[in-house]
Amino acid sequence: MSGTVSIALSQINPTVGDISGNCALIRAKRAEAAAAGADLVVFSELVVSGYPPEDLILKPMFQVAAEAAVEELATETGDGGPAILLGAPWRDDGKLYNAALLLDGGEIAARRYKYALPNYGVFDEVRVFAQGPLPGPIAFRNIRLGVMICEDMWVDEVSECLMESGAEILLTINGSPYERDKTDVRLNSAVARVLETGLPLIYLNQIGGQDELVFDGASFVLGADRSLCAQAAMFAEDMLLTHWSESGDGVWQCQMAGRSPQLDGLQALYHAMVLGLRDYVDKNGFPGVLIGLSGGIDSALSAAVAVDALGPERVHCVRMPSRYTSQASLGDGAECAKMLGLTCDTIAIEPAVGAFDGMLAKAFNGREADATEENIQARVRGIILMGLSNKLGHMVLTTGNKSEMSVGYATLYGDMCGGYSVLKDVYKSVVFDLSRWRNQQWAPGFKGPEGRVIPENIITKPPSAELRPDQTDQDSLPPYDVLDDILECLIENEMPVAEIVARGHDEAIVTRIWRMLDVAEYKRRQAPPGVKLTGRALGKDRRYPITNRFRGTP
Repeated sequence: MSGTVSIALSQINPTVGDISGNCALIRAKRAEAAAAGADLVVFSELVVSGYPPEDLILKPMFQVAAEAAVEELATETGDGGPAILLGAPWRDDGKLYNAALLLDGGEIAARRYKYALPNYGVFDEVRVFAQGPLPGPIAFRNIRLGVMICEDMWVDEVSECLMESGAEILLTINGSPYERDKTDVRLNSAVARVLETGLPLIYLNQIGGQDELVFDGASFVLGADRSLCAQAAMFAEDMLLTHWSESGDGVWQCQMAGRSPQLDGLQALYHAMVLGLRDYVDKNGFPGVLIGLSGGIDSALSAAVAVDALGPERVHCVRMPSRYTSQASLGDGAECAKMLGLTCDTIAIEPAVGAFDGMLAKAFNGREADATEENIQARVRGIILMGLSNKLGHMVLTTGNKSEMSVGYATLYGDMCGGYSVLKDVYKSVVFDLSRWRNQQWAPGFKGPEGRVIPENIITKPPSAELRPDQTDQDSLPPYDVLDDILECLIENEMPVAEIVARGHDEAIVTRIWRMLDVAEYKRRQAPPGVKLTGRALGKDRRYPITNRFRGTP
């Protein structure tokens, strides 16, 4: 049959557990799509429940609530407006599925269940969902839609089954989180499905932050000739109205629609950090964040991200100098706060440190000063920050980076205190790169000022915890470019020592860093969540035992 169809791709930001709020978003976008003349409006994977719902999805009362909400939405499609294709949890014959549901004509017109359940990295859908059968196409108006759910697009058997059973357009609804360089990998997978089937493909993704994940959107349409017909915005809600017509040879073609510019490199990383923090704070109902502004680069970049995410009025800073804090650091912190438009309190920690010295003098008698005294300073600062957090209601934003957290260069119950970390998956060398980038770039979605926001001296001076006289990070660690390359080899790539040494690294240093990485696992288990940016973040992506005696070549 020949004909035309208009499909609206609605890229929205759902919240896990907020079934009524998510359905309100769906209704609003359906009304928008109706005004634009759409026949069908498409939403992302598990949009009704929010994605990923993790073990929340196992609560029977939650399943009942989600299904009731879908049935109510289905009834509303009896008004003659656009049909809805959305993702939701669905029970069938005693099993729970990750489902794609077509709501049309006042009823649930079709159901399809996810076939390829991911069970790697941050995904563990096998433990909560049953596997669906290989799907057939869904008939809608005068077209047969080959509906896939996220991971279904990353395997070839689903699209091949759909093609062989008569699908005319492949349509995949997704909850695909952002990570560095994933955009090209995602597009390449879509191109592979088009090549294999000869069918055009619609890819619809969600946006927004959910705990440690951030979703980048970037929905797109590929023609049967692999041309990019439409592309939605990254890290922002968007709606693409696509118009389809059947050509004489039976191939459905999409008219060229809007193509938003895509972000990559440091630009994408920074936007992911901003969106991840904004949604974590807002969706959890915090009035703002609290940051210990040390005058170092980690706290300065964290403050810049916080201001861009929330605005300066929701970011509270405090300087906490000790006897070892230099006047330069105090001045750098004050200048950074001024550049970001922040007020900054100053609370000296020396009275508390002196009190602890006196309290512990007898117990420490005859023992040399060591890291213990340094950690006490860090923990005093942690107490101050948590006290202010309790009193003001602001969430403490920790400022540790991936390099430090990997090797344990952080103090439990000290600088690790807090509710969230925007730098958790950012290596120190990238912290410097992002700081330079932000001083040169600004985007309309940022709530901070244009221009430079981090003093140049913070970027150029040697990093230091300033917990003892003349201390620098390189007293204890290799140069960060060396450390970060070794860590990426060990964490992201699981490379053996010999291969890392072949890259030009000293074997003794590589072995030492590997040992530090393993020993610090217990600290990382107690670290706050932070946005995932790389292919293997510290957390669900990398689940190593704390008790671990393996010391051979990795």
